[in-house]
Amino acid sequence: MRETRTIELKETITNTFLKTVSAFSNYDGGEIFFGIDDEGNIKGLPDVKQACLDIENKINDSIVPQPNYTLELQNNDRTIKLTVKGGMQKPYLYKSKAYKRNDTATIEVDALELSRLILEGKNISFEELPCEDQELTFDVLHKKLKECIHIETFNQDTLKTLNLYNNNGGYNNAAGILADKNHFPGIDIVKFGENINVIHKRATFDNISVLAVYEKTLEMFRDYYQYEEIQGADRKKVEKIPEAAFREAIANALIHRVWDVKSQVRVSMFDDKIEIISLGGLPAGITEDEYLSGKLSVLRNRNLANVFYRLGFVEIFGTGITRINQLYEKGLQQPEFEVSENTIKIVLPTFENNLNLTEDEKKVYQILSNTTLKSISEIAPFVPFGKSKTTQLLKGMNKKGIVKIEGRGRATKYLS
Repeated sequence: MRETRTIELKETITNTFLKTVSAFSNYDGGEIFFGIDDEGNIKGLPDVKQACLDIENKINDSIVPQPNYTLELQNNDRTIKLTVKGGMQKPYLYKSKAYKRNDTATIEVDALELSRLILEGKNISFEELPCEDQELTFDVLHKKLKECIHIETFNQDTLKTLNLYNNNGGYNNAAGILADKNHFPGIDIVKFGENINVIHKRATFDNISVLAVYEKTLEMFRDYYQYEEIQGADRKKVEKIPEAAFREAIANALIHRVWDVKSQVRVSMFDDKIEIISLGGLPAGITEDEYLSGKLSVLRNRNLANVFYRLGFVEIFGTGITRINQLYEKGLQQPEFEVSENTIKIVLPTFENNLNLTEDEKKVYQILSNTTLKSISEIAPFVPFGKSKTTQLLKGMNKKGIVKIEGRGRATKYLS
């Protein structure tokens, strides 16, 4: 057993464990094992029954409000397992301070995180708070409602229906995010050349309606990842990256981000992929597996998501990742998803049809696509078979028109 984000080991009982009780209660819960040292070795406690009483008294006397926990004797009554569940009455304080886990350490939350815990304990989101600017206009929102769902009348009642305004608090932050002009960050986009030192174009969309941010981002996407081919008398639109996948990724980045951080969603455009980094990590109450599988959707910004849904910019909530994966079902390269504590990263590769490649051919092609290694001696170490079979596979892919072969003998190079 080793310490993790949700497991802490304590050889003895000292008050330091109370910080971790606060941390587990404020977030997703965890377990503290007493009588086990930092290396996972069982040392045991001299009097486990008295130790249980001590642990219980310390928690009841020191953590406010009362957390939800259980105690269990283990290892022939030599150790104690304290299970702490994530609570609803946040923040849970120890000596008037709230804590969180940072990998295997327990640290005090900062002022921003404390304010989030307070709001969460009241079941209030940042987007529902009154907006600091109450002089707002909504021409972009009005236009989109008219275009997408044919709503002609636009007034204060419309904003109330969308949960953007109430008589007591006025406009909320969701309204501010949707307003024509506001103080909220948007998206920073960079189109790189052959490497990150070459920048073809950079655009930052800030302090305007999130709907305008969404549209401007799509326009820049189309400039670089769509083109037309003339086939006889017809023109055919070609997508280097599926626009539907990019739309889902950008909409998700805007809907699920944290808006109380003054930083933009980052979009990095390369010749072979697009990387989208959104702020905030996963909302509380959803695991990485649940997020990636689409089994569960937890909306961080319910009102904003509702507007995007009504306008048809997103499908049923929670299906975005599933839809992106479906759009790449026949692609050689698949999207990548990376979740950290404070960000979510989505990588959309340029779409190349798999042309019914075998599983072995796909492995070889991925090496050609992801590296600059092109000779057989450079490719073979990265695939689970020898040079002879690798060469045969490359020749077969050359006949399919997927791989180009240049040179002869030892100078032979393979290009995807």
